[in-house]
Amino acid sequence: MADTHSLDIVCKVEIHEVKNAVDQAKKQLAVRYDFKGSKSSITLNKDDSITLIADDDYKLKSLTDILTEKLAKRAIPSKALVFGKTEKALGNTIRQVITFQSGIPMDKAKEIVKLIKGMKLKVQSQIQEDKIRLSGKKIDDLQTVMQTIKDQDYDFAVQFENYK
Repeated sequence: MADTHSLDIVCKVEIHEVKNAVDQAKKQLAVRYDFKGSKSSITLNKDDSITLIADDDYKLKSLTDILTEKLAKRAIPSKALVFGKTEKALGNTIRQVITFQSGIPMDKAKEIVKLIKGMKLKVQSQIQEDKIRLSGKKIDDLQTVMQTIKDQDYDFAVQFENYK
C-alpha cells in the first residue's frame, strides 16, 4: 500500500479521437441531403485546429452540430472547444476555426486550489505549469475532491489522470 496517493487535474484533448470524429463527420456530411451541391467542408488542420466552411449561417450551425455530436461520442467534452469568429471566405462562403483548450489557465488553477484548501481535507495541491497535482494519505479524500470539482461548473473541461 502506498504512503501517499496522487492524481493530476488537467484539461487536454486526445487528438487521435478528434481525427476519428472529424472523419466520421465528413462521412455524414457526404451523405446528408441538405448539403448536396454545397461548398461546405470540415478540415482538421496540421496545428490540430478544425476549420468549418459553409454556404450560410444555417449550414454552419448544422456543421457545428454534426461535429460536436461526433466529438461527444468520442468522449471529447464540448467545453474543450474554443470557437473562433465566423468570417467571410472565398466564393460567398463563411469560415469558422475551432481550436482546443489545452491546460488549465493560471487564474482558474488558483481558483481550484483555493476551493480544495477550503474543503479542509488533508490534501496537498500544487500548480505545475498547466495542471494541478493533488496528493494525500487517504484515497477517500482525493475522491471527495474529485467529486467536488466535477460538481463545479467550470467553463473548461476537467479530467483526472495519473491516479495512483
